[in-house]
Amino acid sequence: MEKQLKHISKFLSLVLRHQPEEIGLTLDHEGWADVTELITKMNKKGAKLDFALLQHIVDTNDKKRYSFNEDKTRIRANQGHSVEVDLNLVAQEPPATLYHGTTDKYIDVIRKHGIQKMNRHHVHLTTTKATALNVGSRHGKPVLLEINALKMYEQSYEFYLSANGVWLTDEVPPAFIEFPG
Repeated sequence: MEKQLKHISKFLSLVLRHQPEEIGLTLDHEGWADVTELITKMNKKGAKLDFALLQHIVDTNDKKRYSFNEDKTRIRANQGHSVEVDLNLVAQEPPATLYHGTTDKYIDVIRKHGIQKMNRHHVHLTTTKATALNVGSRHGKPVLLEINALKMYEQSYEFYLSANGVWLTDEVPPAFIEFPG
């Protein structure tokens, strides 16, 4: 059951963040999808999803990737999109320090160009070292980068806090990054 749950959650992430067309789903301009349509179309692709399982995935996802609207008729990913959506995020002052986890193979590029959003809407940052290291460990030997977020903010860089507690910004220039050792 755990393996099936993980598979469905990853497929849900793909559909709500990157490729809604994979199942013929249309997201509105804020990234919302109709829950009934999502369930129907995911099932047609063999996902074996019902509302109870969808609710379970939303409630138990360790990264709090998804949110329902108030009456649970619509669902969206909280951040991490590569498709164009407007999450209606409001710029706000970040904590003094934020963290970004990456792998050692990207350090030379980051030293030169900073942290770029690549194919996503924003660079993702966190308030905890553990979360950043966990993210960095997904693709190799993790490296923890400390970001002087408040200094960036004071120099007119905008920061947003997503519904699941991830701090977002457009880029992090090398001058604001504390590299290890």
